[in-house]
This record gives sequence, structure tokens and C-alpha cells, in this order.
Amino acid sequence: MEVLDLARWQFGITTVYHFLMVPLTIGLSLLVAGMQTAWVRTGNRRYLAMTKFWGKLLLINFAMGVVTGIVQEFQFGMAWNEYSRFVGDVFGAPLAMEGLVAFFVESTFLGLWIFGWDRLPRRVHLACVWAFSLATIASAYFILAANSWMQHPVGVELVDGRPRLTSIWAVLGNSTVLAAFPHAIAGAFAVAGAFLVGIAAWHLHRASAEKDVWRASVRLGAWVGVAAFAALVVSGDQQSKLMFEQQPMKMASAEALCHTEKPAGFSVFAVGDVAAPDCERVKSITVPALLSFLANNDLDSEVRGVNDLVEEYQARYGERYPVDPRLGELSGQPIDYVPNLPVTYWGFRLMIGFGAVAAFVGVAVLWLVRRGRVPRTRWFPRLALAGIATPFLANSFGWIFTEMGRQPFVVAPNPSGVDGVWMFTARAVSGLSVGEVLTSLIALTLVYGVLAVVEVVLIRRYVRGGVATVLPDEPTERRDDDVLSFAY
Repeated sequence: MEVLDLARWQFGITTVYHFLMVPLTIGLSLLVAGMQTAWVRTGNRRYLAMTKFWGKLLLINFAMGVVTGIVQEFQFGMAWNEYSRFVGDVFGAPLAMEGLVAFFVESTFLGLWIFGWDRLPRRVHLACVWAFSLATIASAYFILAANSWMQHPVGVELVDGRPRLTSIWAVLGNSTVLAAFPHAIAGAFAVAGAFLVGIAAWHLHRASAEKDVWRASVRLGAWVGVAAFAALVVSGDQQSKLMFEQQPMKMASAEALCHTEKPAGFSVFAVGDVAAPDCERVKSITVPALLSFLANNDLDSEVRGVNDLVEEYQARYGERYPVDPRLGELSGQPIDYVPNLPVTYWGFRLMIGFGAVAAFVGVAVLWLVRRGRVPRTRWFPRLALAGIATPFLANSFGWIFTEMGRQPFVVAPNPSGVDGVWMFTARAVSGLSVGEVLTSLIALTLVYGVLAVVEVVLIRRYVRGGVATVLPDEPTERRDDDVLSFAY
């Protein structure tokens, strides 16, 4: 294998693994803040128990997210130093904001929240968890702003072959990040909602103590998950329209659309080799004109196909890679402008499919627990627990599609932007040996595997322990004053 292939595998494995923690931290932190707000306002012990229990799981997940996230930025200099040199002037600002502002606020107020239960006034303590939660949102925005610049470069000028930042506000106000941010936050709430539903439904089915805690958690998680899916549909529609304008090849590869169509139908499911250039070996179930509507709010819009776009890209960005030993076997070879069509086509559908399944589980659980019911069938907790995985998978497939769909570019060209501001992935990799990259790939994968076991063991332990692991045995009926004095 080439260094480029190994470096891409390494970054893909570590990034997808890290992103399993990110949406859960974002969504769960805001839900925990809401639980604590309800407790402070009402004094109801149920909300205190919810805050303590779900807050403990949030802390475990956040700690693992920090550990695995640190590696991401180190990889820029380790395996992708040419990329770092190219984007360094642009990425410095949003990454500094994320690290020095957002993460600093997160860690500071999270520490105050952890150790301030018996030391801070309850409203000050509540403000700490809200500050932490909102900081996770800000952190996500800065990271998405950096990623969106790679999808749609803005706010720069080309100087000596490298982009130089001219407006940080253009980067932070990029139309791509304005569409990606609500989509990512909605995905985070979908993850957190399914997490609540699965664990709380399992406890409810086991007839665990604190039934009011588990019932409230189930209903909260289910409603959040259903609302999040609706938000994902709306924000995803906005992203598809930007994709049509900014990355038409990604739009075509999402459909494995070989030839330009007007109007273009949306392929629901395909049988055959979607990578075939002539499309003759593919049989597809298609909704007529739907792709045209998704692209441009018009049932008659033209959507360009892969084959026609290849000719356009060759004319604009070149037909062959430069002759350069650093490019390895790609030196002087024709540039393949077509992303991996099976990955983009099926990744796009798996993202939508798993998201829809997560919403279905939420609706089903709301129906099953209506009016105080507790289903006793064996499949109820299994359905809820299995539902935890679905939004995680939807998020992962969505990001795989987003990143692989812009290949062969690591920085995709802006069709109406500054000429020359793009970078081929093959040019971005460091000049390392195969053995060096392979060693780091194996080492990081093993370390991440160990961390996965540690997180699963810790979460399993606290989940099985229930409320008793975070609160001492207390009668459920207490006066509000007693509850407040107990906590503080």
C-alpha cells in the first residue's frame, strides 16, 4: 500500500472513532443542563436523580472524547504536513478559537460543575453546567467552520501558491458552515435522545427502582429524538441545495448519476454495480424529479452527471497529476475525479436510513409507554437498546459521505471563488515511509481499541447500577426544602 492510502485509513479510523463521542457529549450536555434546571426550579428529586445519573455518563464520554480528540490535530503535522502548510494560515484562527476559547471554557466550567455540588450556590452551579454545554456548541461551530472551509474555501487570497486569510468573518460566516452547523447539532440531539431511550427503557422494563426517573427519561429522549429527525430533514435539504451549487460531483456521486438528467429522479435503492461508468448494469427504484427538487427546489432542474462533470473538471483542474516523486505511484498519472461511488451512494442512503430508523424507534417507544404503560414483552428493551446505535451509525455514514464525496480534493475548489485555492489529497500527505505510517496506524488503532473497552466497561457499570450509583438511598417523597439541603 502507498503512504497516501495508509494515512487516509489512519485519519478515517481515528476520526470516526472520535466522532462517536462528540455528538453524545453535545446533545447530552444540553439535556443534563435542562434536567438540572428543572430540578432547581421545582426541587423535585426526580430531576436531581436524572441530572446525577445522566451527568455521570456524560463525564465518562467527555473524558474519552478529549483523549481521542487530541490525536486529531497531531495528525495534521504527523501524516499531513503538506496539508498543514497549505491551510495553516486559514486554520490557525478557528482552531485557536476552538482550543483557547471554547475548550478552555468547557474544561473550566465542567470542573466547577463536578466539584461544586456541595460548594456553590445552586444557581451558580446551574450556570456552570449551562456554560459548559454552550461551550460545546461553540466548539462544534469552530470545528465545523474549519471543515466547511475545506468544502468551500472563502475569505482568502492566493499568495505564493498558498491561501492567505483575508477575512475571518467570511470563514465563520461561510454558507457551508451555516448549513452544516444546525445539521450537526440536530444529529447530536438524535444521538442523545436515543441514548436516553435505550438505557431508560431497559431499566423501566426491569422494574428497577426510581421508575419515575426512567419514565421521564424515556419520554424526554423519545421526544428529543423525533424532533431532531425533523430538524435533520430540514437542515439536510438546505445542505443538498448547497452541494448542488458548490460540489456538483458530490451530488452526482451521491446518486451514482452517470449522465446528466433533466429532470433527475432520486434513486431510492439500486441493484448492480453503481460504479459502472455507463449505468447499464444498475437497476434502480427511482422517484421521478425528486433529485431535481432536492437540488434546486424545482421539479425540472438539470442535474449534471458524473461523466459530464469529469470533462469539466479536467478542463479546469488538469488531466494529470504533476510529475513528482512525492506523489508515489500517482506521479504523472491521470487524475480520477470520481469519488468511490459505492461508498458515496450507499453511505448517503445508510445515513438517511439509520436516521429514519432512530426516529421510528422514538415514535414506537412513545406509543408503547403512553398513559403510564410499561411493556413487558422481551423485544421492547431490545428494540430500545438497539436503537441507541442507529443515530451513531447515521452520523458516521454522513461524515464518511461528506469527506469521501469531495475526493480527490482535500480542499475542494470553490466554483466561484479564488482561482487556485484547492488541493489534491495526494499532494497533502507527509513524506513518510510506508513503515512509519503503518506503525502509527497499528499503534493508534490498538490504543483506541483499548479505550473503547474502557469506556464500555465504565458506562456499563454505571448504567447497571442505576440511580443508586450516584445518589444514596433516599425516600422518593421528600419536601422540596429537604431535597435542596440534601444536595447542597
